[in-house]
Amino acid sequence: MVFGRHVNRYYLKYGPMLLLGIISLMLVDYFQLKIPELYGMLLDGVNYGVVKIDGKEVAFDMDFVLVRLCEPMLVVIFVMLVGRFLWRVCFFGSAIKMSTDLRRRMFGHCKELSVEYYQVNKVGNLMSLFTNDLETIQECFGDGVLMMFDALLLGGLALFKMARMNIFLMLLSLVPMALLLLVSTVVGKYMMKKWDARQAAFSALSDFSQESFSGIAVIKAFVKEFKELWAFKRLSKNNENANVEFTKASTLLHILVTLFVESVMCIIFGYGGYLVHEGVFSSGELLTFSGYFTSVIWPIMAISQLIDMHSRGTASLKRVSELLDAEINVRDREGVSEIDNIRGDIEFRNLTFRYPDGDYDALSDVSFKIEAGENVGIIGKTGSGKTTLVDLILRVYNVPDGTLFIDGHDVNDIPIDTVRRFSAYVPQDNFLFSDTIESNIAFAVDEYGTADVERAAALADVHGNISEFKEGYSTVLGERGVTVSGGQKQRISIARAIMKDASILILDDSVSAVDTDTERVIISNLKENRRGKTTILIAHRVSTIENMDKIIYVDDGRVTAVGTHTELLHSCEDYRNMVELQRLEDEKGGNS
Repeated sequence: MVFGRHVNRYYLKYGPMLLLGIISLMLVDYFQLKIPELYGMLLDGVNYGVVKIDGKEVAFDMDFVLVRLCEPMLVVIFVMLVGRFLWRVCFFGSAIKMSTDLRRRMFGHCKELSVEYYQVNKVGNLMSLFTNDLETIQECFGDGVLMMFDALLLGGLALFKMARMNIFLMLLSLVPMALLLLVSTVVGKYMMKKWDARQAAFSALSDFSQESFSGIAVIKAFVKEFKELWAFKRLSKNNENANVEFTKASTLLHILVTLFVESVMCIIFGYGGYLVHEGVFSSGELLTFSGYFTSVIWPIMAISQLIDMHSRGTASLKRVSELLDAEINVRDREGVSEIDNIRGDIEFRNLTFRYPDGDYDALSDVSFKIEAGENVGIIGKTGSGKTTLVDLILRVYNVPDGTLFIDGHDVNDIPIDTVRRFSAYVPQDNFLFSDTIESNIAFAVDEYGTADVERAAALADVHGNISEFKEGYSTVLGERGVTVSGGQKQRISIARAIMKDASILILDDSVSAVDTDTERVIISNLKENRRGKTTILIAHRVSTIENMDKIIYVDDGRVTAVGTHTELLHSCEDYRNMVELQRLEDEKGGNS
């Protein structure tokens, strides 16, 4: 069994089901111990012609065989058949229900965790929690309850019956068992450490595999297949070594179990044979006693497996608990008030922001205002803080109170879900799902028609490309959209954002992979079809944002200028130098 804050609740939740399983197990164990008694009676009957029952000798004849042996054996078989079916359904069924609910909780918590968490924890490691670790916890929950109660019930009943027959022989049998429990405890602690190392090695291998498959195009482009293969071989060897070390410890435990069990059998047949010779035991009683001990072997082995299982389960639950206990850094505070609509007014007031793990301010004393319905361009050097600005609007990170306002409300007073519901976002890293193009474009809406999807694609100037595909909008994209070009991927992502028809649309360098003509078409379509709605476009090319209603120039985390293209040419030297530099580059490219 495994215990912990995130698992204990399920012992209560599925308590009735587990109780029914325990009752079924009790019946099975009770009737199972009838079998050695029936075998002993059979042996005595064959040897002596009579069988002692309650101090009286009963003749061993056909009536005895049918009434005293066959009929009870049929009852035992029936009870064990029904009982074993019931406890399997109860124990294993509740374990599956537990793991299903725990997996749902884990996934739900993952959705609430901030971006910061995923910057530290890799995908491969998280996936190992949902596979290996969760399967281990499920095994400990179902098999653990079974083994613990079976060991207590069957072992307790068998030892009681052995003590009634000969307490000294029973005590002699328990001496090796006590040594086994002591040794198993020591080995179990060692196994727990080896299980931790095994899981860590598996996580590292999963991380590397996931990154390699995602970046296979880069690996091939730089002809680094051999290097990656060599690195994978090293990680695979580490994983193998970790598994071998754990298997060695597990095998050692099973060998010790076998050694101690066989030593007990030597004691039983040695001293028990002496008791038969002295007339204390009959041969049938010795067979019954050994049958009782045979029933004890499983509980003893179950205890060793419980130690093994508990070691693995505790390590896996610790890893899962670290996920479930991970703090949700970005959340609604108490007292937020729901608002029915967001128009798109955005205002920064002397905002200074530093990333949670940062050593310096990413944004410093930022102040500007965007009116609802404006088309705004944000431009600046790489790493100047442009993406950070829009991340704060979307509440990807926590924002200091009184520094960012939407429609006149402090953004911290608006539910995060509301802010994001009225916003659409096209990030720098355009992510597409392994689904049809239509499903990707319609991802943000629940009800839509084919015409709506095609209209959004047309506004993003990608309808023509999609129509050329053999399956059209039913074309299934590869993982992360690898089956389409970079420009098509960007435009499908823009179509997905347009489809949402949000009050605030943010495009973070989202037309960098398309040519200037396509860029003009997209921006023109956005201006025409998003009248009265706020559009924020981050760009590196001046030509992308020069016709916007307002341009915000960001430099080293500070907003140094706000105005139209013409105003910034006169008031901002850095912007003017950028315009001139890009003009010269365009001319040079044209001449060549």
